[in-house]
Amino acid sequence: MRWLVLALLAVLGLCLGSPGIDAEQNPLPQHPDAGTAIQPQRFIVKLKSQSQPAVPAQAPGQRTEPRLAALASRSRLTLDAQRQIADGLYAIAVQSGSGESAASTLARLRADSSVEYADLDQRRYPQTVPPNSLYGGQWYLQPPSASNPAAVDAQTAWDTTTGSTSLVIADIDTGVRADHPNLSNRLLAGYCFISDSFTANTAGTGYACPGTGAWDTGDVVTSSDISSHPSECGSGSSAQSPAYSSWHGTRVAGVLGADESYTAGIVGVTWGPRILPVRALGRCGGSDSDIITAMLWAAGIPVTVNGAHLINPHPAKIINMSLGATGSCPSSYQDAVNQVTAKGILIVASAGNEGGPVDAPANCAGVVAVAGLRSAGTKVGYSSLGPQIALGAPAGNCVNDLFSGANTLPCVDEILTTTNLGSYGPDANDYTGQYYCDPTTGSNANCTLSDANQYRTYNLGTSFSAPIVSGIAALMASANSSLDSCQLLSRLQEGALPYPQSSATTATMCHVPAGTADVQNSECICTGDGQTCGAGMANAPGALAAALRPVAAVSVPGSVSPGQDATLDGSGSAAAQGYAITAYEWTSTGSHVLQIIDSTMARATVTAPSCGIGTVRLTVTDNDGRTDYADVVVGSTSASTTAPAAASGSSSCSLQAAAEQIAVCPVNATAITGSGGESFSADVVNAPDTSVTWEVNGVAGGNTTVGTISSTGQYMPPSQVPTPATVTITAVSTADPSKSASAMVTVTPPPKGGGGGALDWVTLLALASLTVARACQRS
Repeated sequence: MRWLVLALLAVLGLCLGSPGIDAEQNPLPQHPDAGTAIQPQRFIVKLKSQSQPAVPAQAPGQRTEPRLAALASRSRLTLDAQRQIADGLYAIAVQSGSGESAASTLARLRADSSVEYADLDQRRYPQTVPPNSLYGGQWYLQPPSASNPAAVDAQTAWDTTTGSTSLVIADIDTGVRADHPNLSNRLLAGYCFISDSFTANTAGTGYACPGTGAWDTGDVVTSSDISSHPSECGSGSSAQSPAYSSWHGTRVAGVLGADESYTAGIVGVTWGPRILPVRALGRCGGSDSDIITAMLWAAGIPVTVNGAHLINPHPAKIINMSLGATGSCPSSYQDAVNQVTAKGILIVASAGNEGGPVDAPANCAGVVAVAGLRSAGTKVGYSSLGPQIALGAPAGNCVNDLFSGANTLPCVDEILTTTNLGSYGPDANDYTGQYYCDPTTGSNANCTLSDANQYRTYNLGTSFSAPIVSGIAALMASANSSLDSCQLLSRLQEGALPYPQSSATTATMCHVPAGTADVQNSECICTGDGQTCGAGMANAPGALAAALRPVAAVSVPGSVSPGQDATLDGSGSAAAQGYAITAYEWTSTGSHVLQIIDSTMARATVTAPSCGIGTVRLTVTDNDGRTDYADVVVGSTSASTTAPAAASGSSSCSLQAAAEQIAVCPVNATAITGSGGESFSADVVNAPDTSVTWEVNGVAGGNTTVGTISSTGQYMPPSQVPTPATVTITAVSTADPSKSASAMVTVTPPPKGGGGGALDWVTLLALASLTVARACQRS
């Protein structure tokens, strides 16, 4: 195996070269393409629900579920294997029959009327490489400084909370070394969901997978493993490279919550919550079907494994996923994310280490995608980036030559955490992660830090950015259990620090990747618009301060009637633990003023407008002066809000901003040729700009044929009745031109008589009555 060690070091040497002290080094491995197609082809298929009872779970060896068999027959596929994940959701392996591509097979599956969605069952990979004695070296947990502005300052946040012991963080990864002294007191039993025996690597360990426990047995991959397992490890140019065991899950768990009471080691971001290890990765990564099963189970959603229904007895509040691969978010992942976040559970994922667009599943809607930062607050070269990023956190960066001095220099600014020293199977536990033993020159069973047969490795990657943010989120949820997944995300971003807009080592600004080939693998300055590295740098005290604000919640009636009273209920609002709501304030905001009764009570009454829309804002204040608000849009027939009905911390939520709405008043009008016309108004809510432009029959400003309308909404009819006589008045949003609202105007000639065209008293009375009616309608 000496050739393997030398080859790996040679490759790293070529990648790193001999940079000066200020050069950035990004020694991260490249994984095979996630979409590599190898027979048998593997897919995740969800069948559409039917009215008949659900098909019972199928144990291994049982007959094929009838609907799957019918699908395979219609799609001309040979079904090699099936595995039920949940009700209607299956992992299948098929032979295409004609050797067609996986993309073609997938297209036929998706085209079948019984299929809700179908995705390739791809591989995902760990996003990394391989006040106590070491806390001084954990720069990323200390207060920000001029040299380390990206530090998250967990130290200050710990003065408020170190985390609740009742909270659970799930770590979906390679499992853990539960005998590590920094972790042994923090871990729940967990579960292994790896369905492939090669990936699980449990032979001779006495440990079953799938099965209870998430014991990391090692994920070493040799050249012979790769050549004999192309389905798991890829083949040809897409094959994974040989690698020693990473102990990746143990490293990530240490960043999340290494036990501070063990004074010989390191500390995690949070010390109170329990860590639930969930093993879904092993040799050559892990399959999407196993990872998705792990996600659902971690959230407390029932899953099926080998025909048995499983429910997690310790559902997580936060799920950390330091894994991924290139490509867009598959429907199967988005479905799982939707189910998990609907339970108020936060998913945090690493952005990826390719320097291009954000990996899946971090790019799925509702996931907190975390970019990797250098200690200076700039994007570390290897980190992926783009609009899906929520915020950035330290990922570790080396600015020194690791290979000088007989390979004994540590990586400057790496992430220190828990690990194991074994190159193949487990060996001695460690706290720095800076060493591997070379198995060709020493005994792997007796590896110690004093052995001469060691070479340096390092903890770098967005795999470590994600657990830093997960740990901060755990502190937030511990301080305020009312926060749901959307509120945790928004307040993480609220508490973030702005990115430095200059750097001593680069002048390059980051940009949104134009595509997969647009790779930014060197340090760049994160833009301040949130489009490249998210809202800012993760900051524990800032996020905790945001979390301690109360949560404004409003219950609205299902329907309202024009001009009638409607009750808005804010009694579901809640303060953080140890605090109480002391004040409620309901106010009418925007251009359309609404009448409110009991404006300082938990429940208020608002009069629905006869025409148009308005906004009522509830502001709640706790006994420490912290506030939160929620907006309710009230129209003539409905009331709506994006706020939760009650601050329970487990309700479904939407990351989508409240939709812009427009209404025009009056809805119907009559205008007489030659008269003063009709005045219209437009109400715009949930938009940064409430101005509109006006059209008549689709013509901006109108014309002499259909009538004209001013910028203030004054419609002037034409001199002759148009054909047809009814014209459409439209208000178009300036903020979003795709949003508009319309009213109808019927143009009529003036009444006959009245002395040569002058308006007689009957006409004047009619016009006066019409004016009064319009005024009443707008109120």
